[in-house]
Amino acid sequence: MSLAVDRSRIESLVRNAIRQSGLATAAPSVGSAGQQPLGWVDGKPNLRVSISARHCHLTDEHVEILFGRGSVLEPDKDLYQDGFYAAKQTVMVVGPRKRMLPSVRVLGPTRGASQVELALTDSISLGINAPVRHSGKIDGTPGCVLVGPAGSVQLEQGVIRAARHVHMNYADAEYYGVSNGDMMQLSVRSPDCSVSFEDVLVRADEAAKLEVHIDTDEGNACNLDAATSVELKKSGCACQH
Repeated sequence: MSLAVDRSRIESLVRNAIRQSGLATAAPSVGSAGQQPLGWVDGKPNLRVSISARHCHLTDEHVEILFGRGSVLEPDKDLYQDGFYAAKQTVMVVGPRKRMLPSVRVLGPTRGASQVELALTDSISLGINAPVRHSGKIDGTPGCVLVGPAGSVQLEQGVIRAARHVHMNYADAEYYGVSNGDMMQLSVRSPDCSVSFEDVLVRADEAAKLEVHIDTDEGNACNLDAATSVELKKSGCACQH
């Protein structure tokens, strides 16, 4: 039986393993001689805002059920955060009354509990009342059926609308004056569609690169593709970076 593990703990373990293998360099603290912290450009954080489209995370057990005995996730495209990737595999997500999304991308590496992350329009299409939750906080959430080429899995819970959040390393956190678990505000300026997003959760660890994740509905609302500027600041703070 798979045990649920908090996403922040998994991310920390993955990044530690990457650093120990020599595949990535940990972020030095601000002021390290001759070095900039990971992801910084010209002496300051380089903010990236990414749209996190619908996707799912799977346990090792569910990967084998869905794709066949002995199957593992096959990396197809690296994500911005080191050690994380979009897999070649996709699954069908089936909701009540047989409504379905036919090809939902699986992200790796595997986790301790399977989880499906949707935008509001996706959940409406499936007929699932998915709550807004931070990743890994799936207790009491709706379930669904996942269908792969080798089998299917009934999830009793795990379908969420992922709450917006920002990944950063400790040097980024020091720059913005925040700590892991704090809330920030993201302002996106775009022609006739400027939006300020509150309640952006800080997910800080040693080796993350500065990146805000919003879902497809939020990205469309602010016309992110046409954005002229993005700003991130601590909630309740008059300063801007």
